[in-house]
Amino acid sequence: MQAPAAGSVTMFTTTWCGYCRRLKSQMDREGVSYSEVNIEEVPDAAEFVMGVNGGNQTVPTLLFPDGSSATNPSLAEVKSRLGV
Repeated sequence: MQAPAAGSVTMFTTTWCGYCRRLKSQMDREGVSYSEVNIEEVPDAAEFVMGVNGGNQTVPTLLFPDGSSATNPSLAEVKSRLGV
């Protein structure tokens, strides 16, 4: 997966994930930029998520501009890692 642009994250989600909906809502409210990728619709995305989560399709998984990832992070962690 290609890392997102500076100041943004890529959020890997599913349609049924409550944690994903909550984090998206919080990020929308705070103006944190993200692009969403549904791992049920994008096979390469599911492979990436499993690769960083020990074989599990755990969402939300976020990819940061520096190439690092976080699984189910708090809004505070996302903002801190983006420097916003």
